[in-house]
Amino acid sequence: MTDATPFLPGLSPVLRKSLTAAQDAGNLTSNGGLVVLREAARRLGLAGVIADPLPDTRNQLLVVHSYRAMVTARMMAIAAGYEDADDLDALRHDPALLIACERAPESGHDIPSQPTISRLENLADAKTLYKIGTGFIDLFCRSYASAPTAIVLDIDDTDDMVHGQQELALFNTHAGGHCFQPIHIFEANSGKPILSLIRPGKRPSGEEIARVLAHVVHRIRRRWPKVEILVRGDGHYCAPEVLDLLRNLRCDYILGLSRNKTLDAFAAPWREQCQWRWKPSLDKVRRFHQFNYAADSWSREEKVIARVEATAMGTDARFIVTNLNGRAKHLYEKVYCQRGTAENLIKDMKRDTRSDKTACSRWEANQFRLFLHMGAYWLLHSLRMAAPKKSRWRGATFATIRCMFVKIAVRVEEVKRSIKLAFPRHLPHADALALITARLTAQGP
Repeated sequence: MTDATPFLPGLSPVLRKSLTAAQDAGNLTSNGGLVVLREAARRLGLAGVIADPLPDTRNQLLVVHSYRAMVTARMMAIAAGYEDADDLDALRHDPALLIACERAPESGHDIPSQPTISRLENLADAKTLYKIGTGFIDLFCRSYASAPTAIVLDIDDTDDMVHGQQELALFNTHAGGHCFQPIHIFEANSGKPILSLIRPGKRPSGEEIARVLAHVVHRIRRRWPKVEILVRGDGHYCAPEVLDLLRNLRCDYILGLSRNKTLDAFAAPWREQCQWRWKPSLDKVRRFHQFNYAADSWSREEKVIARVEATAMGTDARFIVTNLNGRAKHLYEKVYCQRGTAENLIKDMKRDTRSDKTACSRWEANQFRLFLHMGAYWLLHSLRMAAPKKSRWRGATFATIRCMFVKIAVRVEEVKRSIKLAFPRHLPHADALALITARLTAQGP
């Protein structure tokens, strides 16, 4: 017998024709673009980066879900907008996600459930997490066909609010609550993530920043000994330990410098000059000055650039410290101010992959989750960078990329020797999706 109650009952007629709905369209998915993300994941070897360092003491004869399959399912779900492990319970039979996990869409085994994923997230200890972190740095290096001549490392942190008794959570007045304050490092020219580290919800010390940068720079230089590295960050990354480290590692740097009484005294005459030159008809008057300066805690003098500005709101002075040569205006406006790109990359990570879903009690589990979201970032970023350079997709947010190229309706049919994917006839941006897929499948590791 068939159910007499229709699916979606009570739909209004269209042009006097009744409108009925039934669940008889076949094996459909709304995540058809995951089959394209699968190609990016295979090319990058993402699942191995996260899963291979995990200790596996299970009886392999009884294993149904490999660690690689579990990691892939979790990353793909995050990339598709399902950031909670609970979502996998509803996605266990999704044919596109099954294909992305290298499983047959109808005859293959289901996706692992939430309890299985939760056990996975609590497996890693500190040594395992270290191996995964260095694996992501190696992945960044492998993503280039040849060693670049120069790279720019943007380092920044962001608040990650917590709601419970979680390890490393601290009250942060600026964030307005208890939070973590993870550090993110991106390569600015390519937008590629290098490392994301969970840490207490307070400002990092100079010793901590130097320790993180030392690991990253040494790991990159192992593969690219001659690469020129520029490190860029805001004021609280300009610590004496950081300056000494970067100088010893032969790295360039351009860092914000917090104001103090001595710097304000240096800038006072220039502020008066800008205020005198400003007129109501002008938007602003801006001047740049270079001078040598050494704080009491610094081991030597550094070149400091002052940007002094007068507007209708009054005068303002900001400072940066750098070892780069060039005009002060160019270094400030064209080099340092491009640091804002990192903030957009953090938005991609935090807002569009929901990397702040760190609700585990143990810090190790939250760091593992952060690595999973970092993997989802790699997937969506690879999709974006496979678009033509002059297309609007190169500058699109992950939310737009997901909406246009991942959340696609597809009918999946598995027959004896093939799997058929039926996309909508009127698929928006079908040509762009075809080109992106061709580029991802043609690229080497």
